[in-house]
Amino acid sequence: MTDQAENPIVYDVVVIGGGPAGLAAAIALTAAGAATALVARQLPYADNRTTALLGGSVDLLERLDVWSRCADKAAALTTMRLVDDTGRLIRAPEVKFQSDEIGMETFGYNIQNRELMIALEARAAEMDRLTRFDDEAESVAVDDIGAVVRLRGGPSLSASLVVGADGRQSMCRDAAGIEVKRRTLGQAALTFNVSHTRPHRNVSTEFHTPHGPCVFVPLPGDRSSVVWVAEPREAEQLMALSDEALSQAVEKQAHSILGRMQVEPGRYLFPLAIEQPKQVARNRIVLAGEAAHVVPPIGAQGLNLGLRDAGDIAAIVGDALAAGDDPGAPMVLTKFEQARRSDISSRTFAIDMANRSLLSDLLPVQTMRALGMHLMGSVGPIRRLAMREGLALSWRAR
Repeated sequence: MTDQAENPIVYDVVVIGGGPAGLAAAIALTAAGAATALVARQLPYADNRTTALLGGSVDLLERLDVWSRCADKAAALTTMRLVDDTGRLIRAPEVKFQSDEIGMETFGYNIQNRELMIALEARAAEMDRLTRFDDEAESVAVDDIGAVVRLRGGPSLSASLVVGADGRQSMCRDAAGIEVKRRTLGQAALTFNVSHTRPHRNVSTEFHTPHGPCVFVPLPGDRSSVVWVAEPREAEQLMALSDEALSQAVEKQAHSILGRMQVEPGRYLFPLAIEQPKQVARNRIVLAGEAAHVVPPIGAQGLNLGLRDAGDIAAIVGDALAAGDDPGAPMVLTKFEQARRSDISSRTFAIDMANRSLLSDLLPVQTMRALGMHLMGSVGPIRRLAMREGLALSWRAR
């Protein structure tokens, strides 16, 4: 192997990246029987963003003995409400999705990422076959035999497979020679949390505005997380408001359905984009999380996709190890590519089309969007199909 350090420490798999997707992948791989190394700085989680964990994501976390550690910090999501607040001539009717209509107690749970990370870190620290390197990867080199990961301040690691969960600017993706297609959306998302005087009753409400959705997702108590998508200039203006002024603005945007609101400390503003790598597995490297897909915060798909990446990686590698096969062999990578490609592509396409239809000023597009919302709201089989597909129930946890 070129540029290989002498006597690297040998593992079955090296996971690079310590976000929720990377930690989940490392835990799942270890539980599947792989000797796993996790390369990630152990730093406090910097912001107060939240994630709506849907369907199979909670199931995966339960199997990994993570969910019980943070379930009391999450709020159940039993109703999803979509409201057309565009003010256009042709508007869609309000649509409500209720989890009991498809035989579920809840669609999922909304939790602060910080609390989820604490639970993941605690579980990872307990696992004897999972070794944590509190460091950064300096380079990744691959060939037909295996992969070597050089650390900035520590030893080199050798493995049959590398999991790149190292974010949008993925070094692992570059090392694998995977090209990525990027498209900026001309939108930005402002996220923050609020307290309010009326109970949310476990209802998530999404207001569709001419520039994107503004979503209120329940948190424990009389609190909600807010994702407000707007034009970049408007989002920057909202970001610059005082707590009092932003509280008034978000209460007005919510039409006071949750009563008086008070913005909590901590805001986060980021531009929206779609990123699609041409492959998610190549040259002994598989991608997970934002290294494998970047989508707007619409439909709560981002981290849920990343957790499905983790679950599929672990299942496929576990099968390979049980059969005595090389977990980084081309046939194993092909299985992962096949398992993830349709899920990632279909979710990205659906989110993109939903966003485009909302932003369009063309009357035919607005008419089609209103018709689609009407059908979902009034035709039971279509509504139930939309709910099931939104939860990705076509993805079967193994």
